Amino acid sequence: MKYVQLVLACILVALLPRLRTAVAAEPTRRLCRETRSFVAAEAIQGVAVDKQHVFAITNRSIGKYDKATGQHIATWQAPDDSPLKHLNSGVVIDGKLYCAHSNWPRKPLKNSIEIWDAASLRHIGRHEFDDREGALTWVDRHDGNWWIVFAYYGVADQVRRTTLFRLDDRWQRQASWRFPDKVVKRFVPFSNSGGSWGPDGLLYATGHDRAELYALKIPAAGKTLELVDIVPAKIAGQGIAWDRGDADILFGIRRKSKEVVVSRIRRIEN
Repeated sequence: MKYVQLVLACILVALLPRLRTAVAAEPTRRLCRETRSFVAAEAIQGVAVDKQHVFAITNRSIGKYDKATGQHIATWQAPDDSPLKHLNSGVVIDGKLYCAHSNWPRKPLKNSIEIWDAASLRHIGRHEFDDREGALTWVDRHDGNWWIVFAYYGVADQVRRTTLFRLDDRWQRQASWRFPDKVVKRFVPFSNSGGSWGPDGLLYATGHDRAELYALKIPAAGKTLELVDIVPAKIAGQGIAWDRGDADILFGIRRKSKEVVVSRIRRIEN
């Protein structure tokens, strides 16, 4: 009996470092708490923010709102003859609002980055991509680069083709990654609708309608993003935007009720 106990004790001592490593490797959990919301007629595809304003985005129009009060300020509406059909998520960089655009589900697909002056909501330019497969769903700026996603829809094998690209200032591709299978299965039958780089250096992504965020990181090696955390959130997928003026605040939408949702995210150490 003493011999068996000695053997078990030796095994436990040998495994202890591994158990500690496994515990240390567990992801830090994140808690997302809604702090307020307000109605915005354009809160259907996504949202973007700057220091003072929120930009609610739908297929062919953008609403500008006061960030503190939710008061409507202005609306841009695509002219009848405009080629813009399906605006998606956006980001405000240096006074310009950049929105991802595609003509999905039309064929052949046409994708572009559409640009507005954030102060006047005047459309001032675009960058067109040559891709005829995959729909451009979001754009963000991080670490001196542009980041975009071309999304694929349908069964899992199709959705797995959804790809994150890192681009230089001339919109030329530098690198690309696919999403982990656990996230892909939660996207199906839709795909990745929104993405925004968080203050913790992680990429926060959303699906089409699930009330959750996927915290992801670029792998040290390989071409598949690493899943760090799945964060329940009182949104309904679609485009999101971190508030770069307040590191803990994330903006999202609930499209059925046409609401902009403001949430605070904090980390809970294990």
